[in-house]
Amino acid sequence: MDSLVKIYLRLLQETDASTFRYLYPNIDWNERCIAIVGAKGVGKTTLLLQHIKTTFAKKDEALFASLDNTWFANHTILELANEFYMNGGTHLFLDEIHHYPNWAKEIKNIYDSFPKLKIVFTGSSLLQIYKSTTDLSRRVVYENLEGLSFREFLKFEKVGDFSTFSLEEIVENHQNIAFKITENVKIMPLFKKYLKNGYYLFYKEGLRKYEQKLQEAINNVIDVDVPAIENIEFESRYKLKKLMAILATLVPYTPNITDLAVAIDSNRNNTVKYLSLLENAKLLNLISYKNKRIGDLTKPDKVLMNNTNLSYIYGNNTNIGSIRETFFVNQLNAISDVVLAPKGDFMVDKYTFEVGGKNKTFEQIKDIPHSFVVADDIEIGHKNKIPLWLFGMLY
Repeated sequence: MDSLVKIYLRLLQETDASTFRYLYPNIDWNERCIAIVGAKGVGKTTLLLQHIKTTFAKKDEALFASLDNTWFANHTILELANEFYMNGGTHLFLDEIHHYPNWAKEIKNIYDSFPKLKIVFTGSSLLQIYKSTTDLSRRVVYENLEGLSFREFLKFEKVGDFSTFSLEEIVENHQNIAFKITENVKIMPLFKKYLKNGYYLFYKEGLRKYEQKLQEAINNVIDVDVPAIENIEFESRYKLKKLMAILATLVPYTPNITDLAVAIDSNRNNTVKYLSLLENAKLLNLISYKNKRIGDLTKPDKVLMNNTNLSYIYGNNTNIGSIRETFFVNQLNAISDVVLAPKGDFMVDKYTFEVGGKNKTFEQIKDIPHSFVVADDIEIGHKNKIPLWLFGMLY
């Protein structure tokens, strides 16, 4: 265990605790067992280390360990918990839980065996932790960590620490909100920068190799994380990567499953399954019309990249219409359910939205109540025309 402690203390020293993600103050850290779920690269590890660094005066009361450490090749989580607890430890933080087989069973055993020990663990969204075969539902509080919102990006860039706004506030009062934010800020250059490389927290490590790191993260999800929970061979992993590359040039895309299956040399059922896996991995967003359930054998009505940063790493054929819709759906999905609209582009709650450029008209939604044009390339809107960037202030 000594090797884990050394790594933990070094990571703690190197952790910057000056700026926190949006989720941090919303977590009840007094809960006995917390799961923080989110895509690779959004800052789950940093969140844990920041909490330890700013909370525990005695650092030996807590322990952080990543489950991809080779220590766990011949030791169990239960062993770690027992030794840590017997030496006075009170808070155990386990990162990348999906790298450990039978993790759910052992978390349950630790929970039941050490009533005074508090546990926080992180995992990739694709793990479908909620569907774990072991009943953790009454033991674990689940928290979902999204990538950086545009609002958070402005905060990390030290442009300003702006408040979040509800969807209703943006719809009802967007002009005043936008006016106050843009009074001393040139928002559009920052927005363009965010769209290309501001969604994943590791952009702070430098932009020169950002796209390379993002590609490596995608490959790691497909090559390591997916096989950890899905019996999938190398050939299928290759097809997942090929599917991502194809979709990046097509989205926003109404999928023809037969054509996609041919393109990746697969069959229809497996292709739909691959789409679902990529969505669970937070690499795609699959959208359908209201009341349509997306299942393994049901094709979505529209496919988008999960976020705009993913759209830029597959060449120079990025479609601006795709970027706009991807941003809108990505930011809204964090706070509500987005479905396709019968007229217009998307519906969120009672609102209908048509997404486009600054010259987008109301022609398609003119007779629909609670309808709005979401326009790119404008700083401040007017009446029912709302700036696209403003939907980045939701969380």
